[in-house]
Amino acid sequence: MMNDVIGKASEFVVNLFCTCFCAEVNHICRLDKNLDVLEKAIKVLTARRDDVSARVDRAEETGLQRLHVVGVWLAAVEKIEKQAHETTTACTREGSSLCDVCSRKLVSRFRYGGEVFSMLEDVRELTERKLNEDLNAVAVPPMGDAVVERDLQPIIVGQETILESAWNRIMDEGTQSMGLYGMGGVGKTTLLEQINNKFSGANGGFDKVIWVVVSKDKPNEKIQDEIGAKLGFTKEDWKEKETSEKVSDLYGRMKNKKFVLLLDDIWREIDLKEIGVPTPTKKNGCKIVFTTRLREVCGQMGVHDPMEVKCLGRDEAWDLFCAKVGEMTLESHPDIRELACQVAEKCQGLPLALNIMGKNMSSKRTVQEWKLAKDTLASNAAEFPGMEDHIFMVLKYSYDKLGDAHQIKSCFQYCALFPEDFAIQKEKLVDYWICEEFIDEKQGKNYATNQAYGVIGTLVKACLLIEEGEDKSKVKMHDVVREMALWIASNFRKDNERCIVKAGVGLSEVPTVENWSSVRRMSLMYNEIENIHDSPNCSELTTLLFQKNELLNISDEFFKYMPRLVVLDLSDNRFINGFPTDISKLFSLRYLDLSENGAIQSLFAGLLKLQKLIYLNLERTGLESISGISSLSRLRTLRLRRNKLSHDLNVIKELELLKHLEAVTIDIGSSSVADQLFKAPRVANAIHELFIEHLQEEAKFTFPNMAVLCTLEMYKSAMVEINIERRTPSWRKSPTTASFPSLSTVRLSYCHGLKDLTWLLFAPNLTVLTVAISTRVEDIISKEKAADILIEEAGTIIPFRKLEHFQVYNLPKLKSIYWSPLPFPRLKKLNIGRCPNLRKLPLDSKSGSSIPGEELVIHNGEQYWIEKVEWEDEATKKRFLCTINPSQ
Repeated sequence: MMNDVIGKASEFVVNLFCTCFCAEVNHICRLDKNLDVLEKAIKVLTARRDDVSARVDRAEETGLQRLHVVGVWLAAVEKIEKQAHETTTACTREGSSLCDVCSRKLVSRFRYGGEVFSMLEDVRELTERKLNEDLNAVAVPPMGDAVVERDLQPIIVGQETILESAWNRIMDEGTQSMGLYGMGGVGKTTLLEQINNKFSGANGGFDKVIWVVVSKDKPNEKIQDEIGAKLGFTKEDWKEKETSEKVSDLYGRMKNKKFVLLLDDIWREIDLKEIGVPTPTKKNGCKIVFTTRLREVCGQMGVHDPMEVKCLGRDEAWDLFCAKVGEMTLESHPDIRELACQVAEKCQGLPLALNIMGKNMSSKRTVQEWKLAKDTLASNAAEFPGMEDHIFMVLKYSYDKLGDAHQIKSCFQYCALFPEDFAIQKEKLVDYWICEEFIDEKQGKNYATNQAYGVIGTLVKACLLIEEGEDKSKVKMHDVVREMALWIASNFRKDNERCIVKAGVGLSEVPTVENWSSVRRMSLMYNEIENIHDSPNCSELTTLLFQKNELLNISDEFFKYMPRLVVLDLSDNRFINGFPTDISKLFSLRYLDLSENGAIQSLFAGLLKLQKLIYLNLERTGLESISGISSLSRLRTLRLRRNKLSHDLNVIKELELLKHLEAVTIDIGSSSVADQLFKAPRVANAIHELFIEHLQEEAKFTFPNMAVLCTLEMYKSAMVEINIERRTPSWRKSPTTASFPSLSTVRLSYCHGLKDLTWLLFAPNLTVLTVAISTRVEDIISKEKAADILIEEAGTIIPFRKLEHFQVYNLPKLKSIYWSPLPFPRLKKLNIGRCPNLRKLPLDSKSGSSIPGEELVIHNGEQYWIEKVEWEDEATKKRFLCTINPSQ
């Protein structure tokens, strides 16, 4: 009873209080009622919001674009709805009965009452707001200009052809994604800008062309934000969204649009699904075009036939350089044009270098200035204006992306030791790197070799090396990339004597070095140095490349103070006065190349003391004996081809004493030496290259398993039959136990005793085969001899699956290569000459390489032979007859 009296009294006091004060106090007294009103108003506003959103979605599905004012209104509704929910929840938690008004909660009621009253006003305003005739118009057709043109020169000097090819491929309805890759500074971005602008004139019905420069740190977020901005999402609203909301919004906005997404400079795979970009398909007609420096990124993005953006050709590069220098400067002196040509050559067609260097030389109108520029580029290109800041820094991004792997970066810098524009044998690089211990050998030489070739592949795919040669057995380093590598090796010009490279520059003597103790690597290869008389203190020197000079004499003191020297290459010199005895002081030496030095006839004493030596090349010397070589107990690779050892029976005995031998190159010139080799399985299993020549006796040989044999050549051999060592009766073996798993090259000539080469069935990785001037050869693969093998293996042995180059000529009795058609999936050239009895070729209409531009071509210039070919069928005749090239 007492509580009721107090409650009524309190209510009376509060009502009296509310009527006596201003309007601001009134809404505090009405908090409970206002909360109910707010809840009902929010429901009405939410329903209205849902109607508008549904109408917007339907409009966007038809290709229309929402109005910005509608987007603002929807965002405001979402915000007020969130605030109302938070306030209602807080009021409920605090308590709102009138009996609390005299307690400490009066302050809370005052605050919440004001917030609720204010929100009611906002909700009424949003509910009553008229947007474009009461929201009847929520979207409009997209703007006619779907492309934002980029400011650039209208013509790409020298790249018109690739632009046309790229555009045609993009516009092909079968293309959903296209990648453009190439080294830094080659013009990929410029090409993509041209593609962007071409859409403004002929957009192919695309609703939107979106350009994004991809961030190296957070590519997904960068792409999302740029796409969101270009699709009309407001910046403030977009920032507040969670990643999942952004994905949903982008997908919803783009799923019914025909778009082109241009991604510039990606460094890793971009997952479009994680961003919210619908997958391009032939049905929706959307396109993704990207640029990258990394060839492997193209494959990761599902583009397996990307377009390589290459450096400009010589004429195109000159045109670009002239355009940047200007005719007025080029004509300012009669000698400047020739000097300018030499400066431009240094750029090797790299547009970035041509642009920067051309601009820097545009004001140089004296011969002296141009001569200085030429000399600077030849001696220390990093000092040329703009080279470090504008050229090297761009190229260095590719180097930096190699990661923290010291191994790969060291291998890359090593390639700069060779002369400009030099084709480096991959095999030589591998041997250098292994001996320098860039490559881990703990798991064996085969693993290390594969790892080294993997590094080469990484550098090629990063466009830091360029593959050379028809068989891609060599690599080159672009001159500007080479200069960048030397810049890095010199610790960015802080220590120019750390890595001294004067390769192929015409030196006649060793260059002057101020501080020999700081030199770590020195390359003086391909010069004209005849004598070395110094005794430098090279305490840090690990690499010395001195091949291809005119060396007659090296002082006995020269090698005295090189305690850390690991790699020494003295190949292709003369050494008329002998070899220095102090080579024995090189306690750390692991690699020594003395090949093509005719003065070496025996293993001198200093050489036999190099206990850490693992690689020794003595090919093409005058070597007559290898007696004592067993003292080099760690030797793993020994190259002995083209010496005077082919008849020496002691060679095999000496090799058997080398317990760690893994790779040998050797010549055999007598049946007795051959017989001895084939009966020494450990040595035979280490033979890497084998040259059999001048065997006078007719003999049959059984080859043992030769796991590392890569090259086999036979010349003027009377050998009548080659068999394979048998573990089971007859020739029955599994392809997985091939006797020659590494054999890639076979060349036979003047082998008049052989009738067939059926043993090649056990060389599954053969890529080059030449059989020439052998009068008794009737079959390449004998059907009779192969019968047992094919029956045993249920026909699963298909020969020549990796063969790329096949040549048969001057084989008067040759009747068959193989008795039925073979796929030859990688064969590019089949050369046939002077084989009058060869009528049937092992080809059908599907034979040959399927790689575009590398289709199988038959070379034969004899019209009478062409007319007598017996084709498998008309389809085969039609396929190959028109490809026969009459030139050999």
